[in-house]
Amino acid sequence: MSKRFVNKTAIVTGAGQGIGLEMARQLALEGAVVILNDLDEDLTKEAVSEISKIGACFGCSGNASDSLVIDLIVQRALNETGSLDLVVANAGITLFHDFLTYTRESFNKVMDVNLSGSFFLVQAAAKEMIKQGKGGSVLFTSSVTGHRAHKDLAAYGMSKAALEVLAKHLVLELSPYGINVNTVAPGATLTERTIEDPNYEDIWAKITPMGRAASPSDIAAAALFLLSDSGRHINGQTLVVDGGWTAVSPAP
Repeated sequence: MSKRFVNKTAIVTGAGQGIGLEMARQLALEGAVVILNDLDEDLTKEAVSEISKIGACFGCSGNASDSLVIDLIVQRALNETGSLDLVVANAGITLFHDFLTYTRESFNKVMDVNLSGSFFLVQAAAKEMIKQGKGGSVLFTSSVTGHRAHKDLAAYGMSKAALEVLAKHLVLELSPYGINVNTVAPGATLTERTIEDPNYEDIWAKITPMGRAASPSDIAAAALFLLSDSGRHINGQTLVVDGGWTAVSPAP
């Protein structure tokens, strides 16, 4: 089978582990040069080392909501290949707490990383794509919590729903330059963070129509389709990958 991303350069933020790491790994496996970002420098180094065994990957650690870090990530892509073709704004944080006692500090932190970081990363990347004149693809990582209420996740769900609306607005802004923008919305997924709860896998297996929680590879498969040439005419859409959970929405 031919590789879908040969001669493409991709940025993936929040990719030191979990879904982001698997997206980066699959992109590299299919020929892309990957610029991998994570807040944690050790995770960045480990991820780059792992992916470099199967493809081309370079690290750029730092807070993906910081404007200086965003500029460094984009510049790293240009320095390595002279091109920028794909952007996955995946970095995000989850701060659980009930609405009535949620602090402004926590709220601002969630919005800064999940929204501001994504917004300004894509802004910076799109400017370079426009200069190149060959288009590109952008992908935001949302969540089923942007579609269905989940206890103690009002701020997080709000931020993820906003990313889906942002993708729709960017259709107007970026389509004239051949840049399509979409969103993938994972449901319950088995990652390093979620499996810290020993009951997580069993609970979600029972309430997910397909009988299991997602794996990072399930989400990555959907993401790569939207980023590939096969998805070029898909624009402003959200692809929910949740085994059917949002269709029935039983509470965990």
